[in-house]
Amino acid sequence: MPVAVETCPKVAILICIFTESLSLVNMNKEVEMRINHSILDSGTSLFFRQILIISTLLIMSICVSPFSAQAFDIRLGTEEPGSFSYFSGRILCRLINTQVEDVNCQQVPMVGDVDNLTNLQGGSLDVSLVDSRMLFDAINKTGKFKFLDISYENLRVVAPLYDVPVTLIVRNDAGINSLADLKGTRINAGTPGSLQYQGVNTILKAKGWSRKDFSLVGDLPPIKSQDTKAFCYGTMQAMVYIGMHPDFSLRRLLKTCHGQLLNMDDSDISQLVSEHPEFWKLELAAGTYPSQPEKVVTFGTRAMLVASSDLDQETVYKIMEAIDKNKKRLAAAHPALSLFSVETARKSASGIKLHPGSARYLSDH
Repeated sequence: MPVAVETCPKVAILICIFTESLSLVNMNKEVEMRINHSILDSGTSLFFRQILIISTLLIMSICVSPFSAQAFDIRLGTEEPGSFSYFSGRILCRLINTQVEDVNCQQVPMVGDVDNLTNLQGGSLDVSLVDSRMLFDAINKTGKFKFLDISYENLRVVAPLYDVPVTLIVRNDAGINSLADLKGTRINAGTPGSLQYQGVNTILKAKGWSRKDFSLVGDLPPIKSQDTKAFCYGTMQAMVYIGMHPDFSLRRLLKTCHGQLLNMDDSDISQLVSEHPEFWKLELAAGTYPSQPEKVVTFGTRAMLVASSDLDQETVYKIMEAIDKNKKRLAAAHPALSLFSVETARKSASGIKLHPGSARYLSDH
């Protein structure tokens, strides 16, 4: 729950004014006693009275001005430092602190989405950046949340912030020109439990394939570039990249190791997206990378700004307004943060409840 911070109560204002005024009066008397009465004319007395009035007004303005303000502290959960989630959370908190009146945003990094969602559900966080797939699993008690005896029904979507595409990278000499051509090749699935591993398994399930349909399925991790080295040396003909675009390391990989992005404009992937609201059909614009002359169709999840239903409507409404009015500022921080629009926010609520404050903003616009 947001914590209200109240400053300068009325009693303090009165005490403040009275004390300072009394001090000035005493100073006035002391000075008058020390100054020769022959040179103390009416102009000097008027001068001290003016000082007293001006000082009193200044004290009142200082004390009274913060009295009407209430600052709310909200805690925003993200992933660990170094992740795009952490970067986005820092940008978002900075935006809230400068654009939303009387709201102070504090970023709180967590180990992962499970910790983020659990702390959000329990009230330790007010808002959080989480992956749409993890959010869907938490609410429906599937995936990693299947055996957790915790109800996440109090979570509400505020707004989508950026897409997380599942991108297939294939070697130019592998003869892989479509998703159907991937069958029978050597592919690295990544470390078990990782996003890459989940991405490969999602593709296999959508296509009705198993590991036996490939000549080799590797579980090489990104540690010490084991996955990219295997791709560059030809040990692996395909690998999955899950992250933001454009990415400098991916650009270098495509150039150095003669790779390309595989278009996944596939009927089975389209069916996957239509049947699972946690996934979206995504596109990488032509020219995102020098070796990519045409657009690439893929799919992926979406990073969602999620709040507890306990967070008041007015605060969420103001956050939505700040995001909507500062879309260019977000896009300037990173191209991936150019996702938000009112229409996109409406579509992103499929299968998951909107926060009342967000729903009111979308209704007004």
